[in-house]
Amino acid sequence: MFEASRKFMKKIGLPEGDLWDLPTSDARFPDGAAFRIEVPTVNSSAAVAALLETSDKMGITINRVTETYGMFRHTAQEIKEYVKLCHDYGAELLMSTGPRATYDTGATVLSPQGVRISYRLRGMEQLLRGIEDIKRGIDLGVRGFLIYDEGMLWVVNEMRKEGELPKEIIFKTSAHLGHCNPASFKLLESLGADSINPVRDLQLPMIAALRAAVKVPIDVHTDNPPGSGGFIRVYEAPEIARIAAPVHLKTGNSVVGGHGEMTSAAEGKRMAEQAAIVVEMLNKYYPHLKQSKRFAEDLRIPVV
Repeated sequence: MFEASRKFMKKIGLPEGDLWDLPTSDARFPDGAAFRIEVPTVNSSAAVAALLETSDKMGITINRVTETYGMFRHTAQEIKEYVKLCHDYGAELLMSTGPRATYDTGATVLSPQGVRISYRLRGMEQLLRGIEDIKRGIDLGVRGFLIYDEGMLWVVNEMRKEGELPKEIIFKTSAHLGHCNPASFKLLESLGADSINPVRDLQLPMIAALRAAVKVPIDVHTDNPPGSGGFIRVYEAPEIARIAAPVHLKTGNSVVGGHGEMTSAAEGKRMAEQAAIVVEMLNKYYPHLKQSKRFAEDLRIPVV
């Protein structure tokens, strides 16, 4: 079925369909690793400290820490604590840009139709404030940013190319954008995304098709809070790493109620324990797939 359309998809660099044969990805991070462990919704410096201290005691590596509460809601001192902790433990840090629709004065996002807006920016002034938020983060030592708006992604990538923002910063796109097919991923890559987070419930053949469309790392949830489905797919984590490499396996969210909420030191500790389960599964079933070690020179983006 759909042979002519499938042929055209191939012509423009997209897979002809979801990849049910689950091909192994030979692509890797610059250090040769197939996967990295990312823990999102780490929304206080106390949670960061507990996460990294606990994971260190357990002998596992957290490669990336992602804050989702809203960078502009943290004091400058707390952001500096984030930066120092991640630097000391060799983890890449990404902080979320704001303001965003749920923090804005508009009520549409709270309506049944508002889910389509997600965290996108309303109006030019909010776009400018989002850019200023990134500049504030840069001044405080942050080098990675979580983006919720496709237009903002295009603008800040243009600024990065023109030298208005540092060349070494990275932009990760959020699952809240709602992208879930290879064409959308190819678009985000063209707009400047350095890693892309699909929606959280994609099946393995769908994830394999995403990998076939783009070269940048993909960020895939292996567990989720009840607020976004509550599923835990740790037994699929080895297959996700095999077919989606280079991939950030996102774990730890299942210990909290929802994305974007404030998190405590106790939750940071439980996030580390959840991450340990994912690492255990990878080491048991696919020990040949290597995880990146702590921050090293081969990681393109320094944590300062």
